[in-house]
Amino acid sequence: MLPTNSKLSISRLLASTTILLSLCAAPAFPHLPISPKKPEIGRKATQTAVPEFSLVDQNGKPFRFANARGKIVLATFIFTTCPDVCPLLTAKFATIQRTLREKKIDDYLLLSITTDPARDTPAALKSYGEQFKADFNHWLFLTGSEKDLGKVWQEFSVTVRKAADGQIQHTTLTTLIDQRGIRRVDYYTDKWGEKEILKDMASLASSHR
Repeated sequence: MLPTNSKLSISRLLASTTILLSLCAAPAFPHLPISPKKPEIGRKATQTAVPEFSLVDQNGKPFRFANARGKIVLATFIFTTCPDVCPLLTAKFATIQRTLREKKIDDYLLLSITTDPARDTPAALKSYGEQFKADFNHWLFLTGSEKDLGKVWQEFSVTVRKAADGQIQHTTLTTLIDQRGIRRVDYYTDKWGEKEILKDMASLASSHR
């Protein structure tokens, strides 16, 4: 029979081993959690002007945000090797685009802006967009230098960090921008619904007439 002290040591060892194994088995989360400060943090109305910026689209062509004026813009931040939230956001964008096409609405622009410029080349972004059957006439996948993208991330208050395992941690933000280039609604995480955004887009369209 083991002494009491030995039993305690073994118990502590087993507890430490269990905790260590659970930490090792825990999945790496590529996105930074946002601590809600207000009840409406999931959908937050705003009036924030988007500064001019220039990036490169999935065809390697320059994109200037000024060229989007006059259209309703829905922008989000993703990276193509993301294993969890980004594919969900992109699938939601695909549903939104399909619905707008069915309604014969074309005065809009979807922007998927990368948070991983090292791997998300124009070719990689184009291949990714094709997987979701993106209509590149109205849906652009944007990349650029880390310096240029860094300015965009900062303007949209998107935090981007590279984890030790190579994954990218970033704030999960989707934002709706009106025809004058003003952010009107910010949506955090992937919990928003396509119908919710389509309703907000319709509201912006009707108020602009």
